[in-house]
Amino acid sequence: MFLLDTLLLLSPFAIYAFVRVVQQVATRRSKAIYIAASVALAFGYPLAETLSHSGAGAWAKVVMIAGYCSLPFGLYLVLTVLASDCVVGVLRLLKLISRDTVRSPRFRRFRLAFWLIVPVIVVTVGLVNHQRLQVREYAIEVPRRSSAIDQLRIVFVADIHLNAITADDLLERLVSKINAAGPDIVLIGGDVLEGDRPDEDTHGYEAQFRRIRAKYGVYGAPGNHDRRIFERTRFFQNAGIHFLSDTVERIDDAFYLAGRNDRRSSDRKSVEELLSGVSRDLPVILIAHRPTDFEASKASGVDIQLSGHTHHGQVFPANLVTERQNPLSWGHLQQGPTQLFVTSGVQLWGPPVRTSGVAEIMLIKVRFR
Repeated sequence: MFLLDTLLLLSPFAIYAFVRVVQQVATRRSKAIYIAASVALAFGYPLAETLSHSGAGAWAKVVMIAGYCSLPFGLYLVLTVLASDCVVGVLRLLKLISRDTVRSPRFRRFRLAFWLIVPVIVVTVGLVNHQRLQVREYAIEVPRRSSAIDQLRIVFVADIHLNAITADDLLERLVSKINAAGPDIVLIGGDVLEGDRPDEDTHGYEAQFRRIRAKYGVYGAPGNHDRRIFERTRFFQNAGIHFLSDTVERIDDAFYLAGRNDRRSSDRKSVEELLSGVSRDLPVILIAHRPTDFEASKASGVDIQLSGHTHHGQVFPANLVTERQNPLSWGHLQQGPTQLFVTSGVQLWGPPVRTSGVAEIMLIKVRFR
């Protein structure tokens, strides 16, 4: 969604970029080919979305990936055209390059090739980066109060976005890395399933999640993509995920764990309402899909808030949007006694291209002092 916001902001420049590329193409035939390719590019994303939510067969996977990639390709084509034109304009003003040079066939061919090759390279790097799932470690301290434990290893993941283009081995790799981290508890911050494919078979996903091993188990809270969530409750049960929907659990006299509904839920409680019956004898950990209510978490005495949703913008420069919209777009922030973690996610919405943030698992080593 942040990618779409960014493209919307750049839409006037997209028209400019389209015209500029047409101007560099030499022959009528080449212009016709480029215009046809631009039309295909414009319809790539709508086609991918239609196929992904229709239950299309495996044959459509390549088409969906290509269609989704048309979005970041278009974005970086626009940015490349704008940036190169600015550079050439400055060089012209400084008289470091002549008008005849800029208008020469050789320069025009070079500039056209540059405009088309750079987006391909960036998108390719983003595709590779999206597949590199890594574990990022943090070490923090929070007040122990009367907790029966003095340390806790939390593995936190969010935005798994299991969908029609998910790599076949992704969930297996994810679970293996989670288990290798030796967690005491595994927390999932929403957007596990896209959840709206009519023929979706989740048995394989459930079997993989049941492989997770953690002392206190696996807990999750809903995200905005967990559609028809109450119809999917059986999925979470079968997967061994304790689903917290605006509820709080006391975990083994060690800490309180709260899971908050996403803001799209019609009956979502405020942070204050959710924690109103919680005493302050133990540390409080809150799973909230979006990091936007961090001020309310601080006011309510939350020790650790775990969030996702932002994807850190997913692609540059959309991260500039998420940084303005959220108290934290990615990483770790402490304000007073409350600590906020925002993961950039395991997977992404739509295009499997990541040029901002990483595909990650957060390992948070907590010491209760």
